[in-house]
Amino acid sequence: MVKAFLPVLNLLVILVLQLFPGNVSVTLMAPTEVTAGNEFEVKLTLNKSDLEGFSRFQQNIPPGLEALSASSANADFTFSENRLRLIWLRMPQEEEVTVIYRIKVDPRLKGSFDLGGKFSYIDNNERKSVDVTPASITILPSPDIDPALIVDIREFEQKVIQKVTPLAEESVNVACIRQKPVPGATSGEYIVNILVNKEDKKKFAKVEETVPPGYTAVAMDNRDAIFTFKDQTVKFLWMNLPTERYFTISYRLIPKNQAKLEAPRVKGNFSYMVEDKTISMPIVQRDADLMNLAGDEVGNLVTDVKSNPVDLPVEEPALVAVVETATLKEEPLKEEPEKVETVKEEPARAETKTRKPKDNGSLSYSLEPESGVYYRVQVAAGHKAVNVDRYFKKYNLGKEVRKELHEGWHKYSIGSFMVYKEARDYRVHLWNTTPVKDAFVSAYNSGKRITVQEALMITEQQWYQ
Repeated sequence: MVKAFLPVLNLLVILVLQLFPGNVSVTLMAPTEVTAGNEFEVKLTLNKSDLEGFSRFQQNIPPGLEALSASSANADFTFSENRLRLIWLRMPQEEEVTVIYRIKVDPRLKGSFDLGGKFSYIDNNERKSVDVTPASITILPSPDIDPALIVDIREFEQKVIQKVTPLAEESVNVACIRQKPVPGATSGEYIVNILVNKEDKKKFAKVEETVPPGYTAVAMDNRDAIFTFKDQTVKFLWMNLPTERYFTISYRLIPKNQAKLEAPRVKGNFSYMVEDKTISMPIVQRDADLMNLAGDEVGNLVTDVKSNPVDLPVEEPALVAVVETATLKEEPLKEEPEKVETVKEEPARAETKTRKPKDNGSLSYSLEPESGVYYRVQVAAGHKAVNVDRYFKKYNLGKEVRKELHEGWHKYSIGSFMVYKEARDYRVHLWNTTPVKDAFVSAYNSGKRITVQEALMITEQQWYQ
């Protein structure tokens, strides 16, 4: 009886992670041994305490193994490129959540590997995560496979998989080509055509171009992208890219006030997602009719562009936040108007000529950049800076006011919210409890101002009125 009981104890490895604030903990259960060619079960137990909002579990799985969903506890289960993802936009109500999935082992494998992972969640507007201590699992060779064909799991990728494209090579066949701007039907106007050869990329991409002063831009064919033009910058933003391997977009450049301008010189970049990273590459200009190219001609053009000594794609700070699979409603997104309460300059107090107001020239109230996409609530703006302490003390805003210089305005904002709805709710709170009636939500990506609409697309969050 004892001998029969010991293998059962040896079957499971139980890893209990350290407790985090709010008593959030994770337990992973998996067998210590498995025979090649079989499947084994992994049980993930989350003691989530009062956690309700967005959460994600990620796990890297070695080549030669395949993850299959069994019971996902309302999570969105995906497995691609050797990575398993479980994403909850809202956690189940139960305090303990159990997820079960299976891992299929290639019959040619042997050796040992570690199975770990990371659980991430949002607590008080802060992203937190906990690493799973790796569990060691041994693969026993299959008795049905010729020993000459058996490969150690650590060598499977090299010996069995012909080529695994590293991140730096992800863009080998991706290209974005601009046709030299051609005159439009109206005198002074120009048409800009852009070819996007996206290969198998599916989500979250952006074309961004800077056009010369004096021109305004209007979309002609946006291929389901959100088109914006602001500060001489043209943007095409996709949450889901067109299904074709390559496609073209176009916009028209129109001289303001019918001015006579030189032919426009345009420059820009194409950005897209690879896992959780953003890849950005320059848009290359060619004197070719992009609107009338056949498939083989597109391939030749892309090959020519790639063979020329242009800058290689570079990895940039994240284009997207942690949310990856939320479904955006088809209703059009509305961007809140940038209402501004103009700051009235207070009468100056007697000061020496060399003395400045308390916060002028100081970094103590300057808005410092944060990573990722986040939202703040702007409460005022003016062309002249004011003393932050003295001016905003009377409003009792409840949060620290920070200032920034943007587009010639000194702008003042409060809070930092990863979720748009929370920023929107705080804006309503200010409307109802303070004299500030024109507060509105502003959005940032790694410290750079972007439109709320663009932030919602990047993070796949829903717009609330």
